[in-house]
Amino acid sequence: MAQEFVKTQIKGDKVVLFIKPTCGFCIKAKDVLSKYKFKPGHLEFIDISGRSDMDKMQDYFLELTGARTVPRVFIGEECVGGGSDVEQLHKSGKLETMLKSIGALQ
Repeated sequence: MAQEFVKTQIKGDKVVLFIKPTCGFCIKAKDVLSKYKFKPGHLEFIDISGRSDMDKMQDYFLELTGARTVPRVFIGEECVGGGSDVEQLHKSGKLETMLKSIGALQ
């Protein structure tokens, strides 16, 4: 169930962040992404805290991405890592290129 939910959410040409609202690295990733102008519906934040399947979801993140921590940031169906990873991609200029490649920006 958790696997199917994650697979369904990351399909397509959007950016999806699986987050917990009080997580500092989640806030960092959101702050970095807020610098970009996304097309409507191309940026989604999914709060996994309080979900009954949260642990199973994080176990699936480990299987899928090599880490079970949040945020897990997906650009299209590719996981680019967490908050620090998104920040590094932004600083290097690679993040904008990745966002443009999936057509997520206005």
